[in-house]
Amino acid sequence: MIKRLFFVVAIVLILPGLTAEKYSGKYIDGEGDARFLKLIDESFAFFHPNAAVPSVAMLYEPKWDTFLESGGWNAWWIQNGYGFSYAATPFIQEPWFSLLQQSWDMFWNNQGDGKRAGKIDKPGQPRNTEAIYALVAPDGSLGDCSGPEDIIYKQGDGDVSMHEWFYEATAAGLVMQAEILLANRDQKAIAYYLPKMERACNFIEKVRDPKNNLFLVGPACNLLAPSYGGVKMPDGTFGKGYLAGVTVTYLAALDRMLEIYRMTGNAEMIALFEKRQAITRKSLPLLQAPAGYFVKSVEPGGIKHGVLGQKEFGYLEGVVNADAVAMRVVDDQTAEKIYNQIAAFPEIRPFDYLLTNAPGLDDTYWSWGKTTGPGMDGIKEFGCWVNGGAWTTVEGRAILMYYRMGKFEDVYRSATRAMKWSKDFRMDQPFTQRGENTANNWYDKGQWLHGDGVAVMADNFAIPAATIRGLFDYEYKSDRLILRPRIPGSITRYSQKEPIRFGDKKIWLSCRNGGPRIKEVKIDGKTIKTDSGDEVVLYYDKLPKEARVEIITEEGWEKLELSSAYPEIPALAAVKTDKKFRAESLPDSMQKPYSALIEAEKLLAKDPGATVHHAFVVEALASFRAYQERIGVDPGPGYFRAIDQARKENMLKLYARTAMGQYRGFEKRMENRSLQKN
Repeated sequence: MIKRLFFVVAIVLILPGLTAEKYSGKYIDGEGDARFLKLIDESFAFFHPNAAVPSVAMLYEPKWDTFLESGGWNAWWIQNGYGFSYAATPFIQEPWFSLLQQSWDMFWNNQGDGKRAGKIDKPGQPRNTEAIYALVAPDGSLGDCSGPEDIIYKQGDGDVSMHEWFYEATAAGLVMQAEILLANRDQKAIAYYLPKMERACNFIEKVRDPKNNLFLVGPACNLLAPSYGGVKMPDGTFGKGYLAGVTVTYLAALDRMLEIYRMTGNAEMIALFEKRQAITRKSLPLLQAPAGYFVKSVEPGGIKHGVLGQKEFGYLEGVVNADAVAMRVVDDQTAEKIYNQIAAFPEIRPFDYLLTNAPGLDDTYWSWGKTTGPGMDGIKEFGCWVNGGAWTTVEGRAILMYYRMGKFEDVYRSATRAMKWSKDFRMDQPFTQRGENTANNWYDKGQWLHGDGVAVMADNFAIPAATIRGLFDYEYKSDRLILRPRIPGSITRYSQKEPIRFGDKKIWLSCRNGGPRIKEVKIDGKTIKTDSGDEVVLYYDKLPKEARVEIITEEGWEKLELSSAYPEIPALAAVKTDKKFRAESLPDSMQKPYSALIEAEKLLAKDPGATVHHAFVVEALASFRAYQERIGVDPGPGYFRAIDQARKENMLKLYARTAMGQYRGFEKRMENRSLQKN
């Protein structure tokens, strides 16, 4: 096993004349606005077991040794996991980084080949008769959701018989896998995944229209499907149009694929992908409204869908515009136009989160030409689901957009709302009633799922992850890592205690904030040359195995005024940790598993080939301790949902299930490891 080392960034920033309040947290240190510093510190907590906020451990499925969407949804979805996975890749620690890859492997291992069905019949078991699992996708296709041995190749909600192959989801899967490979720089992994990724690219390329180099696709192949209806034909059927999301997401994939090819030195593929990248980027203006933002789609005859002020199709599309800025598909000038349009249209952010669209869609295949009435009720009404609902997987990408534009008030407003929902343990998906979520259609009304008042779902981890990633706007290249410090102006000094992933380097950094311009960069105390005032460029081959990097910035940020108080209860810092924790303090059913993990941790710590397994056991032990610590935590009355005794008990049950789930996962890992050795 290749030993993974990491890249840690600690950045210190100073604003002249501003009184700094010192903050010393579990994951960060700093000076300045304690509210924002606490928000960042507690955002890190989501990625380790803890007693204050939900953690990624609660997404773990021991039977599969992967993440789940969770909250009652027993699979892994591209559209739901995309925001969390992308934002967390630079900093998420082991074993969660490996589990993230194992989760995405459920798609790559079930990739379409033109022959396999979505669910393979097994000897001795009843033949699968569900039509959605009987689909046989073209070679290279990914899909909607997947498990270890099955996959749904098309968007599974709505009238699947009308649905196109899932092109934008495949493009998003490419982005995610490329990002993992660029961050990890594992040559064996690159050799394994690259052929699969090339097949996925070729799958998308087959729908490129040579007349304009846009992608001609049918209904429900957009990432947050099935809100795209294609084009209504004279006979009442639905044909194909040019979907902006496919172009934007695929271009983000091409940008990253090229860097992988440059890393491998494959001249032939570099030339091919440079051509694909160039013609795709050149086609972008065809998908833009006159004001410079992206429309949702364009009909072959030229009619644009998603232009504010039009009599028909006069809405603003949120998802594609946030992605174009967050993934750096567009230049700074276009990014500014996109953000300015979003900021000038309050209807698309009525409750802090960016909606999928506003106002309502009049081009869905279930209700073409109207925004209300029959066909637009239930979850299809505006503000509920894919038509004007709020999805936190998208909100994570919106936060990355805000950071890029230096709009820290937007970051704070969005992330603090998410923190309130998280501390209520109501990480619903989607957030209905245009994000206000007064009565969630899935978790309050119970139309599909009947929960226990507690919901922790993968999408929501996109927001704390983006709150962390956006601080430095990481961009991985074939030979370097680019940092663009975006520390909020109310923070005068900032230091991260957790590492940032960059190949096999183990590097800690520190820095000081006087504004958006780079003044000085030091590595191990020695000033290095910087070629740009906007970026810190760290060349991989020039970095020592272990290093400390300090960044100093200048020229001042705009005045930052945070409009709301931070949700203090429960606070990470207030959790009482017993350093002399003993198994005897646990319930009888948890004592033996905890003791077994203690012994396993001692043995695995001595095994240099078991670093990921050791990390897994360390985090499992942390989950047991988090359960015990949670017993003494006062969750408060609740921010959006009242927390009564029943909900307190259900939260605690979730902590217990999480700890025991990790123990079962550990048992399975050790069993598999033993079999491998034999």
